[in-house]
Amino acid sequence: MTGPELPLGGKAYGSIPHLPGSRVGPGDHHLGDHQASWLLARSRPGTTVIVQEKLDGSCVCAARVGDRILALGRDGRLAERSSNEGRRRWATWVEAHHERFLAVLRPGERLIGEWLALVHGTRYRLQQGPFVAFDLMQGPERLPLAELEVRVAPGEFCLPALLHRGAPLAIPEALARLGSAGHHGALDPPEGAVWRLEGRRQGALRVLCVAKYVRHEKIDGAYLPENTGKDPLWNWP
Repeated sequence: MTGPELPLGGKAYGSIPHLPGSRVGPGDHHLGDHQASWLLARSRPGTTVIVQEKLDGSCVCAARVGDRILALGRDGRLAERSSNEGRRRWATWVEAHHERFLAVLRPGERLIGEWLALVHGTRYRLQQGPFVAFDLMQGPERLPLAELEVRVAPGEFCLPALLHRGAPLAIPEALARLGSAGHHGALDPPEGAVWRLEGRRQGALRVLCVAKYVRHEKIDGAYLPENTGKDPLWNWP
């Protein structure tokens, strides 16, 4: 059921499973070894593996309902009503960039991304705006990366750095390509990477599975005021 609390009727975005060996937190889960092998080692015919940098911020959503753009948190709740200042700033930013989102989204679609304004566990010297898009959703379906790249272009939205596109890629090689500072101006070691498997299903190119790797040294929310007792730190403005 939709309503003022949950305009989409539920969460805007689900959780991504972890690859074997990734650091997990409470409530996280791992991808099964069989599926993980398609991403890391064993090529599945007719599929492509894509690896992108994983960014460390707040997962947010811009959803188009008619000609309105709603700024939501991952939980599907309106960001403007959040007790979190970072989420409220997301709502203000979406309102200011309303036309950019309209240029990208069709009614019923939603753009998911990382909101990097507030420092969570990684500080950034942002080389782009505070929002980095990583998925465009139509119901439960993600668009393949090539289509996502085309669709976000009219809004001039940034995507996570592409580390690899092709055959399966092992975790050590992905981390080597990520480097010590990533590709988005990280001032602390980058969080990790996200793997996507794309291939044909029912005659159409689709995202078959997604998984992530988070380095073990990463401390979630290391800079958040509720954990430090200090004032919040901001990457932007």
